Amino acid sequence: MKATDGNPVPPVELATDGPVRSRLSNAAHVQLEDAFVRRLGEVCTVVRDGRERAEASRDWWPIGIAWALEGMVPALGDVVARPADAAQVAAVLALCNDAHVPVTPAAGRSGVCGGSVPVHGGVVLDLLELRGVVDVDEASLLLDVLPATFGPALEETLQSDHGLTLGHWPQSIDISTVGGWLACRSAGQLSTRYGKIEDMVAGLDVALADGRVIRTGGLPRAAVGPDLTQLFVGCEGTLGIVVGARLRLHPAPTYFRDAAYGFDSFTDGIEACRNVLRRGATPAVLRLYDAVEGARSYDTGDRHVLLAHDESDEILVDAAMTVVEEECTRARAEPLDSSLVRRWFEHRNDVSALERNIRRGLVVDTMEVAARWRDCATVFEQTIAAIEGVAGTLVASAHLSHSYVDGACLYFTFVGAPAAEARDEYYRAAWDAGTRAALAAGAALSHHHGIGLNRSRFVREALGDAYEVLASLKQTLDPHGILNPGKLGLPDPFGDVGW
Repeated sequence: MKATDGNPVPPVELATDGPVRSRLSNAAHVQLEDAFVRRLGEVCTVVRDGRERAEASRDWWPIGIAWALEGMVPALGDVVARPADAAQVAAVLALCNDAHVPVTPAAGRSGVCGGSVPVHGGVVLDLLELRGVVDVDEASLLLDVLPATFGPALEETLQSDHGLTLGHWPQSIDISTVGGWLACRSAGQLSTRYGKIEDMVAGLDVALADGRVIRTGGLPRAAVGPDLTQLFVGCEGTLGIVVGARLRLHPAPTYFRDAAYGFDSFTDGIEACRNVLRRGATPAVLRLYDAVEGARSYDTGDRHVLLAHDESDEILVDAAMTVVEEECTRARAEPLDSSLVRRWFEHRNDVSALERNIRRGLVVDTMEVAARWRDCATVFEQTIAAIEGVAGTLVASAHLSHSYVDGACLYFTFVGAPAAEARDEYYRAAWDAGTRAALAAGAALSHHHGIGLNRSRFVREALGDAYEVLASLKQTLDPHGILNPGKLGLPDPFGDVGW
């Protein structure tokens, strides 16, 4: 599935021909006055059609897919506003701010945590018209791009017209946008070489709640006070809405190498990855699967499987892959057929099993966290055990998906088969158990999926005393709380969400 026409790809068709219901019906709902809607229509295109509002009000949140099969969306926006440019975005925000109307930004809607769900109704701010490459500075390797630009279109332009790449390849690349990547601090699957999106962003244009548009960053390693760009990267539209971005580029790779290894234990594989990074090698891919996922995806029996891939200049790639080989040999890993890496590349973005399993009545989701190397093994063991301990769980597994000098991302998958009437309760229980086990073992709350609605209840616990600083920033930049309320665990002036 690709957003080839510049439109979002829904996870599943809404199973209803009649009115669409809201699952979070207990959340406080803000009613829009007709006069406000008329003023909004003077600023940009406004859509009130029920089906279009429903489609704009949902994303790829897995539990939301189950609700869609029952004809429900998590929540329903009252209108969809479709601005044509940054000036219209700013005008919409100014109107909503004056009228105290909640506004939820949306574009590709590929998020999996309910981040673009309009929990209190109000305005869904559809940013899809703000797409395209504005400028490519080939000498400085900098890109100016609009936020609703989809991944495939961006990479095609960069590689075909300029011989460059952003190097950002999330699993959702076919259906996600630049703005979405920035909103949740996204990671591409080749992040060990290219970095995460926060490493790629050099500056932003941001529309604030009161209608001002500010410009941050854009110059190399500038030291003009704190880095304001990073304030908005990962804010999920709660502090401001990105209307333009300046991103760092790389020459498109010209040389590639693959390798695969089997380990006796997941911990042995973790140590090998740690030592590779410790020696200064940054191969684009170091993906370590536990035996459950290795057997499921690669038919490798009881082996814990490491897939390694690098791409860049030939000298750099050969050096990095030599380090990988040496560390895997030191760990007594078994060399496997390197074609396993090609197998992964061919199927890495296929998520069709998600819908199939949900249609079978199963509860399926993924939970990714980040941890220091010293804590990775403990996070792996305790999180798996916690999820397996939830009644109804069929299997819990994990892989190490992104590696850095100081730590890595552990990506957990769980499948449960609760009674139909207990589905939502099981889902919350599995998330509660897995998340709190990971936090207790020293992990971060999220590595690249973000917080959205689903993880909001854990934010205060995860941030500790720093939570009050985040809440103060929210109060300063968005005093009426109109920007994506109910997300990121921030105070919500419109009331309890009910999730």
